Amino acid sequence: MITEALDYLTPEFHADPYAVYARYRELAPVHLAAPSEPGRARAWVVLRYDDALSVLKDARISRHGPGFDGPLDLMDISAGDPAELFYQLSRRSILFNDPPDHSRLRTLVGGVFTPKMVARLGERIETVTAELLDAAQARGALDVAHDYALPLTLTIIAEMLGVPPEDKGLLDKWGKVLVRAVDFKRTTAIYEQAIGTSMEIFAYFAALSEAKRAHPGDDLLSQLVHAHDDGQRLSDMELAITATTLLMAGHDTTVNLIGNATLLLLQHPDQLALLRERPALTAAMVEEALRYHSPAQNTSRYTTEAIALGSVTIPQGQLVNVALGSANHDPAAFAEPERFDITRAGPRHRAFGMGMHYCLGAPLARQEASIAIPALFAHFPRLRLLDPEPRWRDTIGFRGLARLDTAW
Repeated sequence: MITEALDYLTPEFHADPYAVYARYRELAPVHLAAPSEPGRARAWVVLRYDDALSVLKDARISRHGPGFDGPLDLMDISAGDPAELFYQLSRRSILFNDPPDHSRLRTLVGGVFTPKMVARLGERIETVTAELLDAAQARGALDVAHDYALPLTLTIIAEMLGVPPEDKGLLDKWGKVLVRAVDFKRTTAIYEQAIGTSMEIFAYFAALSEAKRAHPGDDLLSQLVHAHDDGQRLSDMELAITATTLLMAGHDTTVNLIGNATLLLLQHPDQLALLRERPALTAAMVEEALRYHSPAQNTSRYTTEAIALGSVTIPQGQLVNVALGSANHDPAAFAEPERFDITRAGPRHRAFGMGMHYCLGAPLARQEASIAIPALFAHFPRLRLLDPEPRWRDTIGFRGLARLDTAW
């Protein structure tokens, strides 16, 4: 029995979520957690690997919640309660949609993020990483998170979308706001900032879409504009929201992955030595880093009817948070889960979810990490950490480093 529910907002959880997960996985693997933001109802949390898979595969569990009432015009988000407005707005994204809208949107954009298509970016990723590493060499120091992973992923996703290079800073600024808005909230003011940022984004992509309509290229935004014009398969709002979603899918997760994997390798010199000895383990290293420090620690669902998980029944209409970070550390699925082992065999981690809502940006994240991390250690074979303790971002549902200062 537990006397207190899991609370995502405590300093203890932020410092070491895996220790908290372990305690609750044992005592209450499915329970009603503490409120994850001020003024909102409590949500259920699912902590074990097998239960997480059950929820992610269950067709009776929806990605979007109650109150999803169809089309939303841009004018509708200019006034009203910020929390409710952002809730309604985010539910138009492919991230929070169910079929048939989800299937339609995924078909339009999914082909761009397939492993085959992403593999074609390899040469460009290699070029950008080389430029960033040369710049770090000239400076004499490197914050892997801010000066390497961030500009790499921003450059690639901006080029994929067709965003001019001079606007990459806008993408970074907007991405930081939106990640906080879909994270667990410490204050409701985050919603106000998110609505204001959303209006900026929509105005920007509306103007850029008009430019692409007049002068189309081979970028993704030009393809979305064509889809918009071809039988109105994309509304104006869907076009802007889809472009924003692709920015987040192709950017934030990968920044976290590259930083987290670099940290783990520097903290485990035996694994780094093994990787240098056996470069063929690069893909396995990336997967183990995804398991150990899942960039997205949580994904949410809504029950459309009562759902039984073991001895617990979750009623209809409830928000369920699937703790991916906990599932990926479940000893029932992974032997010695707290050990970082790039030769690990066994079940697949669920850092990217599963099923029809499997992370759209997963192939791109894997490709960028598989090139960027070996290139980093090849360029700086004596790379070492400067900070004895990791400096984590203040997000809760997303696990990534605010800084990763290194020297050589």
